[in-house]
Amino acid sequence: MSLLRRYFKEATNSRFLLRSISTINTNPIAPRHRRTTTEFDNLIYEAGSSGDFEAVRRLLNSRVVNACFNTTATFKFLTNTASYSSSLEDLRRVLPQTDPGYTRNHAYETLIARLCKLGRTDDALILIGDMASGRFGLSFRTFHPIINTLTKKNKIEEAWRVVELMRSHEIPVDVTSYNYFLTSHCYDGDVAEASEVVRKMEEEGMSPDTRTFDALVLGACKSGKVEAAMAILRRMEEEGLPVLYATHAHVIAEMIESGYYALGVEFVMAYAGKDKRLDEENLGSLASKLIKRKRFKEAKLVLKEMCVRGLRMGIALRDFYETNVVVKEQ
Repeated sequence: MSLLRRYFKEATNSRFLLRSISTINTNPIAPRHRRTTTEFDNLIYEAGSSGDFEAVRRLLNSRVVNACFNTTATFKFLTNTASYSSSLEDLRRVLPQTDPGYTRNHAYETLIARLCKLGRTDDALILIGDMASGRFGLSFRTFHPIINTLTKKNKIEEAWRVVELMRSHEIPVDVTSYNYFLTSHCYDGDVAEASEVVRKMEEEGMSPDTRTFDALVLGACKSGKVEAAMAILRRMEEEGLPVLYATHAHVIAEMIESGYYALGVEFVMAYAGKDKRLDEENLGSLASKLIKRKRFKEAKLVLKEMCVRGLRMGIALRDFYETNVVVKEQ
């Protein structure tokens, strides 16, 4: 022990040790540049556009390892051009070779979403078949872009066939899937079909969510039934569900469209003071619609309220307020 202690004592006092410490490079090694999500998207775009799909595969793998997950721009190189078919076939070839699990599953889901954006739902369903045969983790989320696209295009029968396809793969139909149908029917004001969707949801023991109620409010407004829309809003509040800004916008738009100007102001003021962003959206939207209808008296009252509450106004509303309220009151 004495020998060991003497060794450390001598080493501590050693000029050599002091010189060694003084010559250590105190500059840390520069960290390697970590690519961002946008950089990965750009690299995949370049590789896909040039036909280098092995590079696409490698990039899909490495981006997930680096926590740079796929985005709507990941497969942006895939467009409705002459090279579409060959590019899609190349992707179908390399995607099964990506890392199993989340990497592969998310790559498929991102590509399906891209195909739906291009209006290629038939090809999206082919990829569904690829995932099913390869057992690559199909889920209800995989089908959402397809159902959403078809219902938006009012291809309701085709969308229901997709639902049956989900069931054939033993994938449960979730609330979001039903909401796509409900929103489509409610947008068209088709209360009967909307009621049928709600009935199916209830039969399967599903509880409506915020989007469900938003669609129902939209349907009531499209049918000119403001009272029903208000009743649905009250039920949301009773059940403690958050109300979307868009849900309020449906009601405001219908009230102004129906000429219920005073009621529109009363409705917006009833919710004022709880959420500043909601106040800005509601009061600003109401003021804009009143001005468009040349209901300047009501519009001035709304803009005064926004000013008192310190709410942000758009440029057009600010100009109207300063010209028609501030100047005239001076």
